[in-house]
Order: sequence, then structure tokens, then C-alpha cells
Amino acid sequence: MAENMGVLDLLEEIEDTVDSAPQVPLTGKIMVDGNDMLEIVREIRLALPDDIQQAKWVNDEKTHILESAKNEYEKIILEARKEAEYLVEEDEIKRKAKQDAENILKEAKKSAKQLKMKTYEYVDQMLYEMQEKVDELHLKYFGEMLNNIDHSLADINTILNNNRNEIHKLAENIDNDEK
Repeated sequence: MAENMGVLDLLEEIEDTVDSAPQVPLTGKIMVDGNDMLEIVREIRLALPDDIQQAKWVNDEKTHILESAKNEYEKIILEARKEAEYLVEEDEIKRKAKQDAENILKEAKKSAKQLKMKTYEYVDQMLYEMQEKVDELHLKYFGEMLNNIDHSLADINTILNNNRNEIHKLAENIDNDEK
């Protein structure tokens, strides 16, 4: 028999032997050389441990590859989840920051409006008070000026009356001197 044949080769040899074996008439049985068959079975037994070792190694390697692929898959899924959570969280942070910015802007506009209104009220009050002071000054100084003019005119009128009276006296004296 051939040495270093694999189990599959040896099983194929058994098939070939059975297929080519002569038939026993009327029985449906075949005639094979028992020694040849025993030799093939012995070779199968000798080859079987190597093939079993190879099959076990292939099976172990398949398990190892599947386990490694599963671990890599789980690692990728975990990283994808973390990235998705980060992106969702980052998006939430951006949305919150945008909302906060809008609220701050609204508050700033509201405060600016209130500040403008208070400023306008203050300026209006200052202008009103200034207007009152101008009115007071106007009345005071205009009144004083009118008073002064009135006094001055009264003084002038008095002086004019006195001067007229003097002229009248002088004129009377001229009439009295002629008499």
C-alpha cells in the first residue's frame, strides 16, 4: 500500500476495491482480499490521528478566528456607541449652548430696553426740572427787570415832574418879578 496516504485517500481506495471486486454469482456479494482490506484499515487507523489532529487544529483555528472576529465586532460596536453617545451629547451641548445664548440675548435686549427707558425718563426729568428753573429765572429776572424798569420809569417820571415843577416855579418867579 502507499505510504503517507490520508484517511480520505484510503477510504477512496476501499471504494475502488469494492467497485472492482468480482461478484459471487447468485448472492449479490463480492469477493475482496481480506489482507488488502485489513492493510487499508490499519493505514486508516495510523492516518486517523494526524487527520483528527488537523481537523481539531482547523476547528480550533475556526473557533479562534470566530472569537477574534466577535471580539473585534463587539469592540467596534462599543466604539460606535461611544461615538454616537458623544455626538448626541455634543449635539445636546450645542443645542443647550445655542438656547442659552438666545436666552442671554433676549435678556440683554430686555435689559437694554429697560436701561434706555430709564435713561429717557431721567433725561426727561432733567429737562423738565431745567425748564422749571428757566421759567423761574425768567419770571424772577424778567419780573426784576420789569420792576427795575418800572422803578426807573417811576424815578424818571418823578424827576420829570420835579423838573416841570421847578420850571413852573421859575416861570412863576418870572411873572412875580415882573409885577
